This record gives sequence, structure tokens and C-alpha cells, in this order.
Amino acid sequence: MRRSLCFFVVLFNSVFLLSSLHAQQTASVGLPDAPAAQAAASSGAAPQTAGGNQQDKRILGIFPNFRDVGTDTHLPPQSVKEKFVTASQDSFDYSSFVLQALLAGEQQATNATPEFHQGGAGYGRYFWHSLVDQTSENYFVEFIVPTITREDTRYYALGKRRQRAWKRAGYAMSRTVITRSDSGREVFNAGEIVGAGIDAGVSNLYYPAPERTVGNTLDKYATNAGIDAFFFLVREFWPDANHILFRGPDPRLVP
Repeated sequence: MRRSLCFFVVLFNSVFLLSSLHAQQTASVGLPDAPAAQAAASSGAAPQTAGGNQQDKRILGIFPNFRDVGTDTHLPPQSVKEKFVTASQDSFDYSSFVLQALLAGEQQATNATPEFHQGGAGYGRYFWHSLVDQTSENYFVEFIVPTITREDTRYYALGKRRQRAWKRAGYAMSRTVITRSDSGREVFNAGEIVGAGIDAGVSNLYYPAPERTVGNTLDKYATNAGIDAFFFLVREFWPDANHILFRGPDPRLVP
């Protein structure tokens, strides 16, 4: 599990470096130099923002991104139905299966659970356990606990306007313990902290008996929280990396 977290950290470092490069380019030119910004300025139209529905729903076509909200986007309170829908999307969208397939391969390669053995049958065991782990956590973290505590499960990006990269990184990491309530106030992120802990305990029901130790449960809890923190970082910096790599919407073009 720790090696899985290391895999995500390496990936984030790449995204963060791309974002930093973009920030340096922004500082050197001062104002947005994209053709879209020039056209908007000449016509008097408002520049395109990275808010709301314009956010990518899948990062690199693999990582689910259904809860990301663009900079300065204001939305009505999140309903119970919306929390259930986003938890389901994060669990059953095709991109989720791709991610779990990759994680299962990494876990088998490192022999994370020796009782599963190797070969095709072993990979199948790793895959369905990984899939159940992720689905269970999604529903506890994004639907069940937030519904009880009335928390908004969407990620509201700080954005790059007037913000340094390290400040944005700190903000993203803090979302592990701080979130918004349905009324818009900043509150303790019980969905993440409590929900991930419940999921770690529930997983003992379907893992082999030798794996049901306190140490393994705490390790899974820490890994789940660490992976979620990683995705908060990716959500914060993905618009910058997407603009550099794939000429997506320029995150500098905000009101």
C-alpha cells in the first residue's frame, strides 16, 4: 500500500513541476497572451473561465474528476442525490476500473497480499479487492458520512490567480481535514477522516484472516487518506498541466 502511495506522489511531482513552469511563464509575460483572451478583450466579451462544467471529468482519461469545481465558481448547496451520484460516478465510471486495474497490477508485482498468490487468478483477487476497497471508501467518504454531517463533497480549487504554487499546494493538502458545509462554511472534514477510517475497518470483512491486524488496518487508513490528499493536489494543479500538455483552457483567464 505504501508503494501505491509512492506511485501517486511521483505522478503529482510531474504535475506540480509543469504547474510551476506555467507560473514562471505567467510571471514573465504578465498578462494572458492566449488568442482567446485577445479576442475577448477586443470584443468586450468576458474571458472563458475554468469554472463549473468546463472542468475535465477525467484527468488523463484515467482519474475520475467529477467533484472538481473551477476557481470562483458559486454553486447551490449539494443535495443528497448529488452526493450519491458523484460517489457512484467515482466508483463505476470506466476510468475508475482502469485505475483499479493499474493498482492491482502494482500490488501483485510487490506481493502486497501473499495469500492472493500470483498468476491470473491472483491478479483477479487483487483486482476485485482493490475495486471493492475503492467503491466502499467512495460511498463512506463522499456520500454516507457527508450526508449525515451535511458536508459539501466538491473540491473548490484555490486557482492560480494571485496565488503561489506552494500556497495552492498547502490549500489542497488542507482539504483532507477541512471542507465546506452545505451552508458554505469551512468545517472539519468528517467525511474524509471518519469515512476513510470506517472503510479501513470494513475491509477486514473480506481480506484473509492474516491481514486483519491493527497495523494493516491503520496502514490502509493512512494510505486511503494519503491517496485522497494526492488527488486534491492533482485537482488543484491539473488545469495548469492540462494547458501546457494538451492546450486546454488557460487557468490564467479568470475574472
